[in-house]
Amino acid sequence: MDQPILSCPIDAEPLDRYKRGGYYPTTLGCAPANGRYKILHKIRWGGYSTVWVARDQREESYVAIKICVSEGGNDRNQRELDILKKLTSTHSSSRHIMRLLDHFDLDSPNGTHRCLVLELLGPSVPDMIEARFTDGRLPGNLAKAIAKQALLGLDLLHEQKIAHGDLHTRNLAFVMPPMDNIPEHEFIKILGKPDIGHVHRNDGRSLGPGIPEYIVRPARTCSWPLSHTIKIIDFGESFSQQNVPQTLHTPLVVRAPEVIFQDRLDYRIDLWSLGCMLFELFVGQPPFDSLFTTPKNLVDQMQQITNEALPERWQDIREKLPGGAIMESSGPGLQEWLEQVYFDGEQNADLTKEDIVKLGQIIQRLLRFEPSARASVKELLNDPWFRD
Repeated sequence: MDQPILSCPIDAEPLDRYKRGGYYPTTLGCAPANGRYKILHKIRWGGYSTVWVARDQREESYVAIKICVSEGGNDRNQRELDILKKLTSTHSSSRHIMRLLDHFDLDSPNGTHRCLVLELLGPSVPDMIEARFTDGRLPGNLAKAIAKQALLGLDLLHEQKIAHGDLHTRNLAFVMPPMDNIPEHEFIKILGKPDIGHVHRNDGRSLGPGIPEYIVRPARTCSWPLSHTIKIIDFGESFSQQNVPQTLHTPLVVRAPEVIFQDRLDYRIDLWSLGCMLFELFVGQPPFDSLFTTPKNLVDQMQQITNEALPERWQDIREKLPGGAIMESSGPGLQEWLEQVYFDGEQNADLTKEDIVKLGQIIQRLLRFEPSARASVKELLNDPWFRD
């Protein structure tokens, strides 16, 4: 039987995922976990979850609740929960890593949904840039401060041989100042009144079980009061060496080559992604072209920018990768490309040439094909450029 075509004026999570195995049909004002948490607004959505602002009515605090899809994500969901529990139990983890506060399950016509109660954080780095920096990138000193905080959070993960698995700028979120004492009606004013759009079926019939009556547009978190502290968020792709997944869904342009070539994975995949992330934090775009990128084209770009030969064990696999013909023209190397983009004349270049040369050297130590050749996070933290 064909699934009905659904429509809604709000552009958010795909409506066809409200089915068995998909999203939980959340409504504003509902109070899951035996009434403990009152849902106030949506923060964001992704392929595997929707995330909501809620009031913890027992602790009298504001929290975020990540409601996962129910489909086949049991291993993934359990892995994420186990890692967050481990990190939360580490006394120093709260400084630059999102904290888990509670968890519970919800049943719906679409299945059983794992719910993670997390500390409430503000916007991601790209959302903040879009809202507050017209030239499309962070001021140099702020980029450097955020980079160092990301290193500190990642160092804690790697000390425990945990890979984040999905490290990029969208998974760095700003911390908000304490807001728990603000009354609920005032807090909703800060969030912005929820914008909802009712869901309709194309055949005019009733929606049926598992489909929400309306969709909520995510709140504009960039208008919230913020600090300059960031935390690493979203551990849905994270893993320990005792539980390595078969595949990862890291965005292609920051994906480590060993993921593309389906080689052995460990926490050092984050080091490649970190190199890409540092490039983007300072210049406002990733080092590799994300437009029309295929695995084969991306590998070509990797070789051009790093000026490294592909390891022999990957040579035959490379020819079978999906994508267009292998590029023959040689583009700029990493340092040349970094300087070209940073000093392009249209954006504020408030760091010196010496700073950008040093940044290029640091990124070069991360963008190495062999995972064992990449600099560790601790080595970077000990670099004088980050100690200044």
